[in-house]
Amino acid sequence: MARAMFDYTIDVLQRVSFNLELFSKELKKAVKRLLPHEVKELRIWLKKFTLDKPELYPCLQIIE
Repeated sequence: MARAMFDYTIDVLQRVSFNLELFSKELKKAVKRLLPHEVKELRIWLKKFTLDKPELYPCLQIIE
């Protein structure tokens, strides 16, 4: 079940990545909902995902 929530979170973040405000909002929700080890995994995913999306760099502060 927990893995399903992580996968769902990734899906949602990818879908709203066109908008910094929505992306930030969903990322904040994800940090609250996910387990600590999933948040670490999300941090790794986010760093890779934002490499070619400089407009999303401010969101890295949310998860650090």
